[in-house]
Amino acid sequence: MFESLTDRLEGAIKTLRGQGRISEINVATTVKEIRRALVDADVNYKIAKEFTDRIKDEAIGRKVLNAVSPGELMVRVVQDELTTLMGGQAAEFNVKGSPAVILLAGLQGSGKTTFAAKLARHLRERRDKNPLLVAGDVYRPAAIEQLKVLGEQISIPVFAVENNTNPVDIANKALSHARTHGFNTVIIDTAGRLSVDERMMEEIAALKRATQPTEILFVVDSMTGQDAVNTAKAFNDLLDFDGVVLTKLDGDTRGGAALSVKYETGKPIKFVSTGEKLDALDIFHPDRMAQRILGMGDIVTLVEKAQEQFDEKEAEKLKRRMRKAQFDFNDFLTQLAQIKKMGNMKDLLGMIPGVGRQMKDLDIDEKQFVKIEAMIQSMTPYERETPDVLDGDRRKRIADGSGNSITEVNRFIKQFGDMRKMMKNMNKLGMARQVMSGMRR
Repeated sequence: MFESLTDRLEGAIKTLRGQGRISEINVATTVKEIRRALVDADVNYKIAKEFTDRIKDEAIGRKVLNAVSPGELMVRVVQDELTTLMGGQAAEFNVKGSPAVILLAGLQGSGKTTFAAKLARHLRERRDKNPLLVAGDVYRPAAIEQLKVLGEQISIPVFAVENNTNPVDIANKALSHARTHGFNTVIIDTAGRLSVDERMMEEIAALKRATQPTEILFVVDSMTGQDAVNTAKAFNDLLDFDGVVLTKLDGDTRGGAALSVKYETGKPIKFVSTGEKLDALDIFHPDRMAQRILGMGDIVTLVEKAQEQFDEKEAEKLKRRMRKAQFDFNDFLTQLAQIKKMGNMKDLLGMIPGVGRQMKDLDIDEKQFVKIEAMIQSMTPYERETPDVLDGDRRKRIADGSGNSITEVNRFIKQFGDMRKMMKNMNKLGMARQVMSGMRR
């Protein structure tokens, strides 16, 4: 995300090389380039101007330490100001109530319905809630069916009233149903329009009065840039919503919405959605996003994603098998499944500091995972447990059974063999260190 903005900011900061102090003269070009980069990213000029003025005021006169270059110091200043611009710290999300009511608002096509399902899954998995989804979009064809399908995928019930075109009535009945059946969180999906109109505003205001929501979230398509910010402002003037959700952040977004919406509305971004998968939802952390925009990665989020999929017993079992050089195709398949659950591979690698910019032109084909899985699943249980028995005849059968070429099968088995050798050598090195340590005693 934000690849173009990242490149532009990086280029601007590089102009500060070789200076002993950041002065008004040597910072002028950098600040001007940063402002241009922000405007090109669809940030309102007024916001870009105020932002860069703060950077200039903060940076000028700072003495550059021997261990820190002017560029590195400027990165820190820009990072701090970006973090402040986007809200400073992660905002609280209130799910207290009996039940807690979360009302979603936004234009048609912003991703409200998909986000509703993602949020329900998030609250069940991370906040130990028992959510009920409410199909309140009575205008868009197939909206109710879409929510039902999504609810079924994550095993969360959907409340819908067939042939009822009154969203307020549906919401009231849903709340009554939630209280009766023990749901402690109600997420109401609402209708959108192609643009802000009077009827839409009256309807969402009526829903707010009727349901007294714990949280009102404005869902916005981040790819619409400054238009999204203007729409958010119009909704906030009417609803006084609690927070913003940025969807489609993995698309061709320039960053304008993420950088401007807090400034324009005074309301924090609470969630970001990055893809169609129903686990592709993250709490918004301004400091982490600032790091990613500046090409510094986001190792904290990467670790959190890994911990979500971490199975302590499996990890200990795997560690023992690796120590004994017993790592086989069954172990590999288990690890592959855990990695896939963490999300898009390119996004994950982009969270590693220094890797993101190296990966921007690299096309990672995740279909390769499917090919590898097919190869392993075409092996017999004995072959999976005993990789060394895979001779030419067995490899030919595996290729035919998995729909891959013999060359692809050979390549994968060689890579797997190299990995096992590396594990074995690491074990030997570990044992040698233990012996040396004992001798020193």
